[in-house]
Amino acid sequence: MSHLNGTNEPLAASTDPGQSDLTAPTALPSQDLLRGQKTVIIEHNGTVYRLQSTRAGKLILTK
Repeated sequence: MSHLNGTNEPLAASTDPGQSDLTAPTALPSQDLLRGQKTVIIEHNGTVYRLQSTRAGKLILTK
């Protein structure tokens, strides 16, 4: 799996020697979150969020 930034270019490797793979963010494919649905509800710290996939292939996260 490739990791991309907002410009579809590969993310640069961290130059911080103190950062390890244990602290690097995990990349999850949106398909894993949506599970074939257009919308999923995410509960985080007592707040409910809605993650939606648009027809244009974008993601929208709303409170």
